[in-house]
Amino acid sequence: MSYVGPDSQPPRPPRRFSGGPLTVTLAALVPTCLAGWLIYEATSGPGGSEPPRTLPASSQSPQGSSSAEPSPSTSTSEKDDKGTGDEADGKGSDKPSATDPPKSSSRPAASGPLKGKVVVVDPGHNTGNGKHTAEINRLVDVGTHRKECDTTGTSTNNGYSEAQFTLDVSRRLRTLLEKQGATVKFTQDGDRPWGPCVDERARIGNNARADAVVSVHADGSAAGNRGFHVILPASVKAGAADTSKIVAPSRDLGERVAGKFLLATGSAPSNYVGDGTGLDVRKDLGGLNLSTVPKVFIECGNMRDAKDEALLTSGAWRQKAAQGISDGIVSFLRG
Repeated sequence: MSYVGPDSQPPRPPRRFSGGPLTVTLAALVPTCLAGWLIYEATSGPGGSEPPRTLPASSQSPQGSSSAEPSPSTSTSEKDDKGTGDEADGKGSDKPSATDPPKSSSRPAASGPLKGKVVVVDPGHNTGNGKHTAEINRLVDVGTHRKECDTTGTSTNNGYSEAQFTLDVSRRLRTLLEKQGATVKFTQDGDRPWGPCVDERARIGNNARADAVVSVHADGSAAGNRGFHVILPASVKAGAADTSKIVAPSRDLGERVAGKFLLATGSAPSNYVGDGTGLDVRKDLGGLNLSTVPKVFIECGNMRDAKDEALLTSGAWRQKAAQGISDGIVSFLRG
């Protein structure tokens, strides 16, 4: 999803580097150090309470890292930009197959280590939003300001929509979490014609008293911008918004999701948002501002970049993405 609007950061001029062997050596070390930091955050508890873990060799060399310089994001997370609204089928589909479990916003939990835990999964946007522009353009209060109820999201250049992607990954994520014993609730499961609005998405997590909420998205930035990033709530206290109690636990959740996502998918942290950390703090998103429970957004990749598109439209990669998000949530909930 592309984000352009009054709350976006001003464009930053591209940075150009030149130099000798020392510059080249340092540039080569940066991606490795960032990946190592994310892995450390994902595999250690708060304050380093968990013992060190030995990672498989295949997990220590993340794929898909980019040497491109940072450029301004045009993320569409909840997003003020209307995106493309193109809902043609791509290489994936939001239509359930004969082997998919029946749709439901919540199902009884099985026994497992997450028995008693409630996770709300928020599949970003809705495939029907493009047919309900009047409804999704209605302004709602997000604490700091008023913004559109929802957006259509973005799509790949070949027409695979963000809404299709988010619903597919979210359903895979639900299956994984339920196997761990969690009770999983959705904000929408392809079972409503549009929406819900961003304020309602927040209320669903709040009313469920969720132990964790993850909103699943994909970005719509410029070609050459690659990688994932996790959006964390800023400290906000304005109107109906007060994130003071969730900033710290949301950061813990976000760091664990980012680290586990890197391990599961091999994708590198974003080369255009978050200065290479894979983390971005924002105060303009109603889904975070209005949440009273730990919540993060994850932008799984950039749908407008051909290399990222190849990943996002692969069912096998989407399964890895769901596994990474699940692993991060499980790590957070088990402490």
